[in-house]
Amino acid sequence: MQHTGTALSSEYDAQLKSKIRLTQKEFSVFNPPALEVFESPSSHFRMRGEFKIWHEKSTGLAHYAMHKPGVPNKPFFVTEFSIGSPTINTLMPVLLAQINSDERLKHKLFQAEFLTSKAGEAVVTLIYHRALDDDWQVKAESLANDLKCHIIGRSKKQKRVIGNDYISEQYTVNGRTYTYQQVETGFTQPNAHVCEKMLNWATGACTDIGGDLLELYCGNANFTLPLSTQFGKVLATEISKTSVKSALTNIEKNGCKNITIARMSSEEFTQALNGERAFRRLKEVDLESYAFSTIFVDPPRAGLDPDTEALASKFDNILYISCNPITLKNNVDAFSKTHDLVKLALFDQFPYTEHRECGALLKRRT
Repeated sequence: MQHTGTALSSEYDAQLKSKIRLTQKEFSVFNPPALEVFESPSSHFRMRGEFKIWHEKSTGLAHYAMHKPGVPNKPFFVTEFSIGSPTINTLMPVLLAQINSDERLKHKLFQAEFLTSKAGEAVVTLIYHRALDDDWQVKAESLANDLKCHIIGRSKKQKRVIGNDYISEQYTVNGRTYTYQQVETGFTQPNAHVCEKMLNWATGACTDIGGDLLELYCGNANFTLPLSTQFGKVLATEISKTSVKSALTNIEKNGCKNITIARMSSEEFTQALNGERAFRRLKEVDLESYAFSTIFVDPPRAGLDPDTEALASKFDNILYISCNPITLKNNVDAFSKTHDLVKLALFDQFPYTEHRECGALLKRRT
């Protein structure tokens, strides 16, 4: 379905207003300050894209396809992707033409994935139901050269990389530009424009707090790097090995000297901080040397588990980024016994969907 720029903008404005009203209503019980709203571009904002490859029997042609919820076994061909980044939109038709012109690329291909940066760098991942041989490698190398991007081929227990399996993204926060390695299989924020706004909001929210920061769920150090400028020391935890590796790379790449990463879950770290268990992964970390003033959490949709919620409530300042306002509200309700909600933000990471990303800062009442 084609959309004009004006139609997209009008639809976007109406949906954003609805999200604003809903967020204000949900959190009104906490008597919050004015909601800060950070909108998205109305088109070309999504830096990632994943498509099934549908092989049409009557013509033998491959198509990008998606499935609508509740409509099983019926593909909907994707001929344009207006929410995708300009780079994704440039690559899609050229890649599909190459796939359809060469059996080495097309045979048993079932998915294509795009990871792009604001500057136009791209990784294209092609996923197959067959082993990838040297003939595929030769064609994929030619494809990478033609498309001027990195190519990854995946099949069961197999991964072939032409170029890199990551891109570099840059965000400017408080006047400083940070460079991030974003790995193909790692978690990254899909809307780079809104992500940059989130980083600036979070960093600004912590101005003049001081002390040290504990961060849970740090990922590839997306928030960690700019937040580290507001604190004496930062201890950040993450369970994913891929994300920890990228986080360490990003810390070194950006010259951040006051950050320590611990590979462990939030539940494990809660046990360590409460003295319930000792972990060899923390043997180089002197927890007693930290003067934590603030905890920063960016949990999955389920929100904070009860033990992590109890841990967070012990901090004077709780900075919370949430991809699920319902679980955020539940956690804020628990914190409201001891803390006040002093900042509340809505980040429209996912236009044209019901999903909302929110930010909250809570301070202990004196």
